Amino acid sequence: MILKKLIINNIRSYKDVEIEFPEGSTLLMGDIGSGKTSILLAIEFALFGLQPSQRGSSLLRNNEKQASVKLEFEVDDKEIVIERKLKKGSKTISQGEASISVNNEKLEGSVTEIKNKVLSILNYPPEFVKKINDLYKFTVYTPQEEMKQIILEPAETRLNTLRHVFGIDKYKRISENLAALGIKLRQETRLQEAQLQNIDQKTRDFEQKKQEIVEQEKQIKIIEKNIQKVKQTKEQKQKEIKELESKINEKRAIEQERAKAEIRLGNKKEQLQLAEKEIQILVRQVEEGKKFSFDQQQLETLKGHIKTKEQIKKQYDEEFLTISSRIQGRTAKRQEAEHLKTKIIGLEKCPTCLQEVNEQYKQNIIANANQEIQRIDAQNLEDEKKRQELKVKIDQSSKEIQGFQNSISELQILKVKLQNLEEKQKKIQEIEQQKIDINKNITEITKEINNFTKQITDFEKYAPVFEQKNKELQDTTSSENQLNIKKAEVNKEIQFLDQQIKTLEQEIKKLEELSKKIAHLKELESWLSTKFSLLITHTEKNVMLKLREEFSELFSKWFSTLVSDDLSVRLDETFSPIVQQQDYEIDYGFLSGGERTAVALAYRLALNQVINSLLSKIKTHGIVILDEPTDGFSETQLDKMRDVLSQLKVKQLILVSHEQKMESFVDNIIRFKKTEGITEIEKQTKTFINNDVL
Repeated sequence: MILKKLIINNIRSYKDVEIEFPEGSTLLMGDIGSGKTSILLAIEFALFGLQPSQRGSSLLRNNEKQASVKLEFEVDDKEIVIERKLKKGSKTISQGEASISVNNEKLEGSVTEIKNKVLSILNYPPEFVKKINDLYKFTVYTPQEEMKQIILEPAETRLNTLRHVFGIDKYKRISENLAALGIKLRQETRLQEAQLQNIDQKTRDFEQKKQEIVEQEKQIKIIEKNIQKVKQTKEQKQKEIKELESKINEKRAIEQERAKAEIRLGNKKEQLQLAEKEIQILVRQVEEGKKFSFDQQQLETLKGHIKTKEQIKKQYDEEFLTISSRIQGRTAKRQEAEHLKTKIIGLEKCPTCLQEVNEQYKQNIIANANQEIQRIDAQNLEDEKKRQELKVKIDQSSKEIQGFQNSISELQILKVKLQNLEEKQKKIQEIEQQKIDINKNITEITKEINNFTKQITDFEKYAPVFEQKNKELQDTTSSENQLNIKKAEVNKEIQFLDQQIKTLEQEIKKLEELSKKIAHLKELESWLSTKFSLLITHTEKNVMLKLREEFSELFSKWFSTLVSDDLSVRLDETFSPIVQQQDYEIDYGFLSGGERTAVALAYRLALNQVINSLLSKIKTHGIVILDEPTDGFSETQLDKMRDVLSQLKVKQLILVSHEQKMESFVDNIIRFKKTEGITEIEKQTKTFINNDVL
């Protein structure tokens, strides 16, 4: 990560300031209290927002309602821009809108969303999400007083902090979890052992149920033998009944044939009655027909009358049509005259010559039209009288013609009746012959019925035997059903016992598996509480030993660079710094201010390199920020600070100091000046001193 630009508004002593951070080493220079550290706090706020232990009032400028920070930086050739705001409410100061842009692709989200995006960009391990303060603090920016504080903390507190920073506090959590898991496993073992107490009883129940099934199966065999005997008896009864049924079916067939013969007999008697009735009707019709006579001359005379009347009616029709046509033609002329009158009354000019038409001319035309209308009305009235007279004559002729036609129809019907008399006499003879044939059939059918009746009487003896055999079959079937029911009940009992056995078998199997599981749990608890616990403790010790060796070596290296050869430092098992002078340990409290600062700075730089080595993929290893790293240094130690800075292999180093001598150690200088409570950038310059900071 390389910082590019910081723009802040209403942050602490700043109103509106824009700062550019070049690569290489940069010194933030100014008097004590001029606002240099505020720049570092603004950077941290831009990256991660307000921290749990941080209040918005520590950043918002007094008497202001809102503040903002905009930070531009680069990660893996990606241009990142973060913007955050603070807002002052009625009671508290809270974080406002936040956004992040990656290569000009902007994302606006909640404070947590933007924070998670930043952590992803910086490639901080997931387990450090809630430890961000410590990881950033010990790799990028740590106030010098906080580094002195970790040195002075109790050994256990310091170890926990370093475990936390190194990301190896998991070993301690594993040990604690192992202890808790051991307790839980022992509790689980005791609970499960209590479930094994009834395994013997279940085993006895299992054997008892199996014996009961054997007894029930014996009973099933006895029942099946009885069922087989009943089935044989039933089959014999069914065979006897079947033979009797054939006799009864023969009787039923004969009864059906007799019934059919009786139906035929009834039909023949009915036919005989119908024949007699038909003969009576025909005889009566013949007698009545003999009373009438047919006159052909009368029929021809009536036809002649109809022909004459039709000719007269035709003349009347033609005359009626002629008169109607004349009336219709005159009526059309009358309508034309009326139309002419209407047209002349309203006419002002002649439509042909366009001359005005005088009133006398119009009156003459109207008078002529009226005369024509009167003449037409008189002629139509006379013709209408004639037409009505003709209509009466036509109606009279139609009635006379219809009367003649009715008389002709009656004569023709009489003719047909007389012609049918001979056919009816023949029909009477035919029916008499049919009566003779029907009587013969009646005699034959009567004999057939008597024969059927005799046969049926012979079959009557089989009915009571059939009923007795049927009753015996029902009793046998009932016995068979009862045996089948008893067999089903025993089978159901066997199924129930079998289900109980399966259930007991499963329960016993589960208890046996539970016994194995208990043994496994005991073995597991023993292994976890002894071997694995020792392995975790040993692993943690080895990891901490390796880290302590590397840490101690770097700590000693940086310290020897900053102080005289009379003093040396190392780390003990708790990562506490041990200061020695000629093989004698010196208490940290007896060191001078510069020496204590040297211990803290060396500890800080060693911790930085160890963490970056351990977490080599994080994106903040290219930048280091040191806040007043030379507090209490002598002139000699200040000179040695140049050697320290030349050994830092980082792309960007930001120093905060009020020591003017530090100006010659860096590539760039940014000066701050505070006037009447407002900090401003006095100047930003670039030095041309050749050094090996980069």
